[in-house]
Amino acid sequence: MRRYYPALAAVAFLLSGCGQKDAVYDYGPEKMTAMIEQIPDERLQAPSFASALCVIMGDEPEPDSTVTAKAAGVFSLKDGEVLIQKNPYERMNPASITKIMTALIAVRDGDLEESVTVGQETVITEPGASLCHIAPGDTLTMEQLLYGLMLPSGNDAGAAIAVHMAGSIEAFAEEMNKTAHQLGAVDTHFTNPHGLTDENHYTTAYDLYLIFQEAMKYPEFQKIVGTVSYTATYTDGSGAVKMQKWENSNRYLSGNVAAPDGVTVLGGKTGTTQAAGSCLILGCQDDSESQYVAVILKAENRGTLYENMTNIIQKIVN
Repeated sequence: MRRYYPALAAVAFLLSGCGQKDAVYDYGPEKMTAMIEQIPDERLQAPSFASALCVIMGDEPEPDSTVTAKAAGVFSLKDGEVLIQKNPYERMNPASITKIMTALIAVRDGDLEESVTVGQETVITEPGASLCHIAPGDTLTMEQLLYGLMLPSGNDAGAAIAVHMAGSIEAFAEEMNKTAHQLGAVDTHFTNPHGLTDENHYTTAYDLYLIFQEAMKYPEFQKIVGTVSYTATYTDGSGAVKMQKWENSNRYLSGNVAAPDGVTVLGGKTGTTQAAGSCLILGCQDDSESQYVAVILKAENRGTLYENMTNIIQKIVN
């Protein structure tokens, strides 16, 4: 398996220019070392775009045998410390954690007060697909679509956001990939805005940390992912008023699972498909309000998922 060395990611940006949005870097350590030797000393001394990010050097602690998920990680946003890591660079299907990127682009580039009339893209018939149950002709605000995307994990809301913002699912996926690579998430490739299974749709635990920490910089995003329930009032194609109440699928926020003492869960995103298993990403903070990102990918089931997550975020206070 190819390993990505994040400590060298900034070198690729130095060589190519940080403003080159569509660059994709796939260099091994030998080639990267040779490239470093070609960089003028003054450029190496410039502040790195990754200077505030966690960098995995290979000697960070791994979780004990109670963490049975395929990949895991806890990353400090305060000092860049990696508290725990397991298979952080293994490419995997993220299921609905994909929607973190969709929401990031929407809050960054969209107008949350804008009205959106959704179309046929919201008709998703794949068995087991999670929906917020909007229909062609419904008119909602972008903010309402984001709540429908992030709380009940509506694939239909994701499709509606993508088509509204980019004109098609494919064009929006291109923007997702550009944004991922700008953030240094070079082991990521998205083909859709919601996470339904596709062999060319993948990311890693480390890349999800990069994406989530960027999204948490936006207060609108933090508010949405930290909301327990939300009632949307909007109109259908005939102008009739519709109302739906959406509940957050995050069991820490709903109170069904308790976080360790001294750890507050700020928000996050769940994801479940047969291919991806059970997945979860969280933003957390300790009693001093230092913040962390925690990731679990491919747990066996939802019960095991939360057991695994509780075990790793315990490291925040231990």
